[in-house]
Amino acid sequence: MTLIKQCQITQTLKKRISELKMLKMLEIKDLHVAVDNKEIVRGINMNIPEGKVYVLMGPNGSGKSTLANAIMGNPKYKVTNGGIYFDTNDITAWPADKRAKKGIFMSFQYPSDIEGVTMSKFLRASYNAIHGKKIGVLEWHKLLDETLQMLNVNSDFKERYVNYGFSGGEKKKCEVVQMSVLSPRLAIMDETDSGLDIDAIRTVADGINYLKEKNKSMSLLIITHGKRILDLINFDKLFIIVNGKIVLEGGRELLSKLETKGYGWI
Repeated sequence: MTLIKQCQITQTLKKRISELKMLKMLEIKDLHVAVDNKEIVRGINMNIPEGKVYVLMGPNGSGKSTLANAIMGNPKYKVTNGGIYFDTNDITAWPADKRAKKGIFMSFQYPSDIEGVTMSKFLRASYNAIHGKKIGVLEWHKLLDETLQMLNVNSDFKERYVNYGFSGGEKKKCEVVQMSVLSPRLAIMDETDSGLDIDAIRTVADGINYLKEKNKSMSLLIITHGKRILDLINFDKLFIIVNGKIVLEGGRELLSKLETKGYGWI
């Protein structure tokens, strides 16, 4: 076999491996989802490859949060047709905890308060459950302290009760800290920027950028109404959902068009 032929075969194999990796993350096929017997998502197809940052936008009530909850396995959201695949595994019927252990994380639009449970204890319990092992106390505090420092979050944060008495911005910081500690393969961020002022949005965006730099193979699906956080984040593709269907996809040029024209022209 000639050297040229060997090089061609090598390049073909590398290309095929790359293509397979692109298929290994999340694949949504003709997904229909109902809430209280009302269909909200009406046939969505979407692929999220490894290491990509995708954005989902759309009018109120278009199905953004419904799609996110269906991916995460919230039992309130019933898949009536189609399927959800992660690393080629059909996870459509998997419970949320099994999806989390597989590497899927969701940042909630309205995080719940847990009075009496400190952030440190909550995060350590979550870490142990997700990773299937118990992390030692010293190792845990070292990991958490380093994470808080890198995300520019005050160290007293870890001894406060989970989201209890937190401002809107602090709750969203809490979500980013969780995401950093748990190191998911796919993070879904459901309107993390909702209700935040400019400084808080920048803090959250800085956290997202730090996490992407730290873990380049991690993928994100960012659901948002606004342009401000997207001005601070590099993303690969933007999807527009209307009436439960993906109607457009594009790049930053589509974002600029939405900024000037809204959704009425779609």
